[in-house]
Amino acid sequence: MFIGRKQELQFLEDKYNSKGGQLIVLYGRRRVGKTETLHEFCKDKQHVFYYCREVSDKLQLRSFSEKMLREDIPAANYIKEFADWETAIRSIADLLYSGKKLLIIDEFPYMCKGNSSIPSVLQNLWDEQLKDENVMIVLCGSAMSFIEKELLAEKNPLYGRATGIYKMESMGFYDAAQFFPEYSDRDKIIAYSILGGIPHYLRQFDPELSLEDNIKKNILTKGCVLYSEVEFLLRQELRETPLYNSIIEAVALGNTKLNDISTKSLVDDTSKTSVYLKNLIELEIIEREFSVDAGTKERANTNRGLYRLTDNFFRFWYAFVFTDFSELENGDVNGVFEYAIKPNLHEFASLAFEDVCREYIREMQKVNKLPFRYKKMGRWWGKTSVRRKDSIETAETEIDLLAVSEKLDKYLVGECKFKGRPFDYGEYLDTAAKLSLQKEKSEFYYFLFSESGFDEKLVSQANDNLKLIDIKDIVQRKI
Repeated sequence: MFIGRKQELQFLEDKYNSKGGQLIVLYGRRRVGKTETLHEFCKDKQHVFYYCREVSDKLQLRSFSEKMLREDIPAANYIKEFADWETAIRSIADLLYSGKKLLIIDEFPYMCKGNSSIPSVLQNLWDEQLKDENVMIVLCGSAMSFIEKELLAEKNPLYGRATGIYKMESMGFYDAAQFFPEYSDRDKIIAYSILGGIPHYLRQFDPELSLEDNIKKNILTKGCVLYSEVEFLLRQELRETPLYNSIIEAVALGNTKLNDISTKSLVDDTSKTSVYLKNLIELEIIEREFSVDAGTKERANTNRGLYRLTDNFFRFWYAFVFTDFSELENGDVNGVFEYAIKPNLHEFASLAFEDVCREYIREMQKVNKLPFRYKKMGRWWGKTSVRRKDSIETAETEIDLLAVSEKLDKYLVGECKFKGRPFDYGEYLDTAAKLSLQKEKSEFYYFLFSESGFDEKLVSQANDNLKLIDIKDIVQRKI
């Protein structure tokens, strides 16, 4: 069963129903579900779906020719293979389809790798003929750097030709949770903290098995898909995998600053570490995160910002699998789960819980259920007022979620507690003490998110400026 991707499918449908030729570029990181989404889009339409392989240009042309010539086009009566790419691609106009003539070229960068002139050939055909035909060509690829820097960049042949460019991201929590309809609210969040929003990873779990059994059977057991997924992807995308392993492990274990990552991964030169991190950012495995109030100057400083893994599965794999790889190679699945994973899994999921809470706030904004419309929202960190027993001091602290209005006169402060006990009133006072200097000139609203409910005093204090949101409301999207 196909799950999610409503926005992507609507985008493709709108382009399909538009007049004139459509040249679409759809791209995103590996495993994000591009091919499955395109198959879902095509399933009720006449189409040609060609998947490029890493082969020589001659073999690629032959394979593409065979695919096109199986269709009902005049050339199929006379030839067995097109002489060149120009005539091969031009043949889309000869398809005898009742609706739009739809051609999907998946992993298009492989085709260009074998013949660098193909984008120029396509450009000429598009300008001279195809843009005025009732055709839709979708170029799909996982090599994001190639597509952004080579295919779509200025001075490249296809620059300005695409009628639609869509970068597919990983699924959000609400789509990912649909893979486990019978899981408890808590287990849905923990499953998301392990697998993230990558459909290929989510499909490896059996929704009829418990979370524990799925982790043991489908991650920790040698030979299963997810056991070797990280190593496979890194070797496919990068060289010097031992160094990348060290850097990713350092970030997965909580080292977020450049100097700390260099020290932990034993890379002497921080400028060298920056290069490796930049490559991982391009692959959307790592992101460089800034406090929500960071300005342009700070964001441009290569020594500022915090690094974190954007891919939940990479974070889980390096935190628990990579560190116990020898034991798992020897088949000690139960031991690794019992002593390494089980005692730490709940705390591990707390970071993903913050992401889920931010997604909940975004959903509230979409339906205008927030007290104001925020301009920016994210994590905040820096020096501010904090509560120390009965006094207020200035110290470094963090805010899990801070949303700010365009005029900087309204603040939504969110605190996210994924713990096995209720959110208590003292923790609320800790949250309310932060950013006290801004309170004299701004409106403040507090949204407290909790896995295990709230204590009686907090419940009695709830009002329009203090919202209490429990795990059931979050997971079931009760807005």
